[in-house]
Amino acid sequence: MNRDSYNAIAPSWDAARAGFYGRERDYLETLLCGLPAGAKVLDLGCGTGRPIAEHILAAGHALTGIDQSEALLALARERFPQATWIHTRIESFSTEERFHAIVCWDALFHIDRTMHETLLRRFRAMLLPGGRMMLTCGGSEHPAFTDTMFGQPFHYDSHPPETVLEMLTGLGFEALVSEFMNLPTSGRDKGRYAVVVRTT
Repeated sequence: MNRDSYNAIAPSWDAARAGFYGRERDYLETLLCGLPAGAKVLDLGCGTGRPIAEHILAAGHALTGIDQSEALLALARERFPQATWIHTRIESFSTEERFHAIVCWDALFHIDRTMHETLLRRFRAMLLPGGRMMLTCGGSEHPAFTDTMFGQPFHYDSHPPETVLEMLTGLGFEALVSEFMNLPTSGRDKGRYAVVVRTT
């Protein structure tokens, strides 16, 4: 569902996602702080590369972007040919390469929560010693649901923030950022939570 939906809304998504939202730039600066020059960064669910991959590349780092949407990746490749762009699902991606930092921004909650702990463990294994990770999860214990964006259906599912933080602690991470971006409401917003962690 999500792959076809993102392909269908690519122009609208590109226009809407040209700049940072809320404190995203601050989170990204926390992720990149202290990384070596030319650090290797993996962006899982990179979309068009804006604004996150764009900022990482402008800081002089080497970026590998992963996304399941061909239409979004086509825009990323056109704008940022210096990066490596790979068309695949996050759930299917594996590599022997190790990275200084990983981004999984507004992507994990499109995947069934039953897979989240396995995926976080896999992400941890892809990091070099001292590596950092930046991700979002849902902001509540709400069951899986379907919502629409630009008229297309999208699947959402997530553990609540406290469960995700427990998983990350169990994998040897400590939190540098841990805060709500959007609080859950009684309406359609089930909440969104931002996390930046580093390996201990």
